[in-house]
Amino acid sequence: MAELTVSVVAADREVWAGTAKQIIARTVVGEIGLLPGHQPVLAILGAGEVRITTEDGSVVRANAEEGFLSLDHDTVTIVAQNAELVG
Repeated sequence: MAELTVSVVAADREVWAGTAKQIIARTVVGEIGLLPGHQPVLAILGAGEVRITTEDGSVVRANAEEGFLSLDHDTVTIVAQNAELVG
């Protein structure tokens, strides 16, 4: 099954890295959902939660603000000034 390679990075450290089957993130124009095979995208993050559904179905949640996300060739990079895992 296709998967996304994901990295969530704060200004001072990597917050989370792994593989996922879906990502939902808040951007300045609303939420965006990313699946394997998605067209390349670059978006500015809005303050809010990023939800990463891993291959086993568990959900990793991170608060992220002041940054961007990029997706190209099933590789997602989320870079934020402030980012931290929730729960």
